[in-house]
Amino acid sequence: MSTVYPLKKYIWYLLRTKNEHSIHSPFVFKLYTEVIADKNRFYAFDELDKTRKQLLQNQQTIEVIDLGAGSKKMNNTRKVTDIAKYSVANKKYSELLFRLVNYFKPQSVLELGTSLGLSALYMAHAVPKANIISVEGCPNTYAFAKQLIDSHRLHGLSQIENIELINASFDDALNNSKFKIQNSKFDVIYIDGNHTYEATIKYFHILLKNVNENSLLIFDDIYWAPGMTQAWEEIKAHPAVTLTIDLYKVGLVFFRKENKQKEHFCLRY
Repeated sequence: MSTVYPLKKYIWYLLRTKNEHSIHSPFVFKLYTEVIADKNRFYAFDELDKTRKQLLQNQQTIEVIDLGAGSKKMNNTRKVTDIAKYSVANKKYSELLFRLVNYFKPQSVLELGTSLGLSALYMAHAVPKANIISVEGCPNTYAFAKQLIDSHRLHGLSQIENIELINASFDDALNNSKFKIQNSKFDVIYIDGNHTYEATIKYFHILLKNVNENSLLIFDDIYWAPGMTQAWEEIKAHPAVTLTIDLYKVGLVFFRKENKQKEHFCLRY
């Protein structure tokens, strides 16, 4: 698949973005200045940087069973270094994920798309007391992520005792009662997998029963392809959604009842 579309959308994004001087919502102003635009390093970043570097240097291959839209750059036999480079959130957005989770202090987190496990580690370090469930469909990728997270546990990093990994398709994990997701509420849900219009819209509607008015949904790669952008626009327009923030690579979705009218922000990041 061509990478021309995301580039065009990035230029379009840059032409539309605003900074803190144009934000009239106190909630969004505080979130932007204290979290999104924050440049400070957190205590866990050094350890997470080491893990990212190790993944980027790892020449091990994984036979990936891709249940979603696939990769634009890789075939199914993939080196860990390539997965870390192309399919894992980069350092900038991983640190944003950490800051968002650290800021909202969720008690329960759901991640759809574990990949190598790095994003789960960022969130676990940000909220050591939260319950984090991460779902990965590919059994080989799941096994690698489990090994990575277990290795952190063996080194005494108690922060990551709170990650529960599930090896299942997103549909199975969300709809099968044995996984205990179906009837649970989550404060933060991070969706990073199956980048198609149909899947994104389907999971959004399924997950509406898993959110409360203070929940945050984070959608990755909203400009990955035209279908993802279409899904993003429909999500923004849904009656339950009261506030969205477009940061190009990710879209933030809120259900705050305090917002009497819908607000949509496109902010520079």
